[in-house]
Amino acid sequence: MFVEFTTWDIVRNLLLAMRWTVLLSILAFAGGAVVTALLLWARLCFRGAVEKVTQGYIDLFQGTPVLMQLFLVFFAFPLIGIEVSPWTAAGLCLTLYASAFMLDIWKGSIDALPRGQWEACRVLGLTFTQTFVRVIAPQATRIALAPTVGFLVQLVKNTALTSIIGFEEMTKISTVMTNATFEPFKIYGLCALGYFLLCFPLSWCAHHLEGKLKCRS
Repeated sequence: MFVEFTTWDIVRNLLLAMRWTVLLSILAFAGGAVVTALLLWARLCFRGAVEKVTQGYIDLFQGTPVLMQLFLVFFAFPLIGIEVSPWTAAGLCLTLYASAFMLDIWKGSIDALPRGQWEACRVLGLTFTQTFVRVIAPQATRIALAPTVGFLVQLVKNTALTSIIGFEEMTKISTVMTNATFEPFKIYGLCALGYFLLCFPLSWCAHHLEGKLKCRS
């Protein structure tokens, strides 16, 4: 059935859906940061098997499409009697996806520092924790800040994939309105503009931070 939406109706519905896009992005980013911190600490403290497991974790979530991960969580869990909502599936998948990429970024930032700093701190009698907190982490944070913000842009855009499991963010609402109005160009064009307005400031911030930190180094 054809339903007529004014441009304002379309914009209003997209703005209402945008809050869920933003909330999901924040949730996945914050959750991913927590998981990353735990995995990074385990990888630094325990070598050998733990390092291989975390690398396998990175390879798994970086090497498989987010769409497939969403399908597996949303449709496979009910097969073993565990019902998951679109919110739960989307939040869990994007959190794991974010942690895999941020773990790579953060570990790479630490590896970029001269190995001699660890050895010098050991000679000075600092413990592993003191070395990491007082010497390594502040320097690695400067290196990781720009790429981490840049990754957030990818995370925001990937929230669009959650529409496939019924999560009502901007892409899902755009599809619903398109099916009702048969005006895909206008609706998806405004949807794309919404993503641009969310992502462009983050992209600019990442480039600005990268240039600023390079000047200081």
